[in-house]
Amino acid sequence: MGLLSVIQKLKGSPEQELRIVLLGLDNAGKTTLLKRLASEEVSTITPTQGFNIKSVQSHGLKLNVWDIGGQRSIRPYWKKYLGSTDLLVSGAKFVSWQELAELTEDESLTGVPLLVFANKQDLVTAAPAAEIAEGLSLHTYRDREWQIQACSALSGEGVQDGMNWISSQIMNRKK
Repeated sequence: MGLLSVIQKLKGSPEQELRIVLLGLDNAGKTTLLKRLASEEVSTITPTQGFNIKSVQSHGLKLNVWDIGGQRSIRPYWKKYLGSTDLLVSGAKFVSWQELAELTEDESLTGVPLLVFANKQDLVTAAPAAEIAEGLSLHTYRDREWQIQACSALSGEGVQDGMNWISSQIMNRKK
């Protein structure tokens, strides 16, 4: 079920709920990002073993965010979490563009918008968002809306801009 279907189903309800899956490799900052979105303390983060689920209120929406661990042993199970996904959020750290492409070709993600957080921009070694977009071949995605957002989950810089994009995607699909 795509984002539009969910919104149409929930239209008229006081609070809309969306399912967001947050994927990427180990140490991409996914859990820090999730904690930042939930306005939680981000000073101590431990690697995700399996998955975390948090409900986050943003722009009048209830976002049920699934933070899926990025360890090599867990990656084969990522597709099991994709059903009923309304939006896919990724840390920019992926093994390759082919891995991301294979994941987004899953039929349960047909047309699902993709937000890539180019995280850790506070580090001097961070690749610029445009370079990451090129490396992930995001320009080849024609079947969905996508956005790359430079951010630092640690400081919070750029995170709200990503949330604004999510909100605009939802509002555009309402029309």
